[in-house]
Amino acid sequence: MSLVTLLPFIVLIGAMFLMTRSAKKKQQAAAQMRNEMQPGTGVRTIGGMYATVKELHDDTVLLEVAPGVHAFYAKNAIGAVLDDEEYNRIVHGDGDLKVDGPIVPDDASSLTGTSDSDATDSGSPDDAKIDLGKKPEADETEAKDEAEPKDDTAPKGDATPKDGKAEGETDAK
Repeated sequence: MSLVTLLPFIVLIGAMFLMTRSAKKKQQAAAQMRNEMQPGTGVRTIGGMYATVKELHDDTVLLEVAPGVHAFYAKNAIGAVLDDEEYNRIVHGDGDLKVDGPIVPDDASSLTGTSDSDATDSGSPDDAKIDLGKKPEADETEAKDEAEPKDDTAPKGDATPKDGKAEGETDAK
């Protein structure tokens, strides 16, 4: 066999080795993090719940979810051990929020560069707000139309419609 035919197999085995090695390192780091937990430490579970560690056992952890509310969790269910500053900031809202990037606004009006007062003051028909409600004139004309039956809707000549059913009958069985 030549080296060219063996090369894809060698590359595949090398890639598998590197992937399993990095996964094993991540597992060891997570296990070490869980073993360094102590009572009183703030944690986040893999489900996203924040709690305080009360007791540690071999495979389980007793967490205080809320004051006076305790629950047992598997150690593997602990997603992250948080330092006190981060835990208090998230759970209790203590401390200032440090933002590295720009703050995203709650609404899109600040992104357009014009406020609502600018749009109404400009007088332009495109900038004015559109009223989607019914107009009073439309209500009056609809009332007149309903009061007067139209002649073009009534069947001419024979009183039965083309489908052979009396008025109000359906195909339901």
